[in-house]
Amino acid sequence: MNAPANAQLDHLVVLADSLDAGVQWCEQTLGITPNAGGEHPLMGTHNRLINVSSPAFPRAYLEIIALHPGMQPTRDASMRRWFDMDDAALQKHIAQSGPQLIHWAVSVQHLAHTHAAWKQQLGIDRGTILKASRPTPTGLLKWQITVRDDGQRLMDGCLPTLIEWGAQHPCTSLPDCGVQLQSLELAHPDAALLRQALDVAALTAPHITIAPTQTPAIRATLSTARGSVTLNP
Repeated sequence: MNAPANAQLDHLVVLADSLDAGVQWCEQTLGITPNAGGEHPLMGTHNRLINVSSPAFPRAYLEIIALHPGMQPTRDASMRRWFDMDDAALQKHIAQSGPQLIHWAVSVQHLAHTHAAWKQQLGIDRGTILKASRPTPTGLLKWQITVRDDGQRLMDGCLPTLIEWGAQHPCTSLPDCGVQLQSLELAHPDAALLRQALDVAALTAPHITIAPTQTPAIRATLSTARGSVTLNP
């Protein structure tokens, strides 16, 4: 089974206790107000977005996501929401510490191919491939995304979610805001498996580093009008 081509970092996921808290965090941390995002009825969540594309990551954005108050997910009640958003310990941590970078996603051209390769070659079960969409002022966004029934990110968020976009990508309509992603650092006890997973996905990105450490961590460094900012320093 040959690996698909042109995989790339797609977006960073910042979890907030509320979307208002996420907007405030973005203004204080990055010096900008995030753009409008949308709602995800399937998961009962909503988001705000900023374009962080750079020469190192030519099509990348940062997503600030939170539970949508009063919106019950249309997803089966026995299943949990994406990105561990139903995890009580993570919810408590975010409520106490504020919004935090918890995860990232990789865009692939042939999602089903990479999804199957991870399971067959590495024993990684990334969950179900879901189809999703939402309207935007420039047209309908359509995508496929891997989500486990238990909602787990896997490897403490270091193992990316896989996503495949339709004809449009969020960055198409997101303005340049003066913030650019410079590097992503991943640290995990099983760094070797993480590296294998990215290799199988055909992700070649010199500005993504992986290190074996006892304590898992995910850090992103961005350039802003205020200077360099590292999330989860």
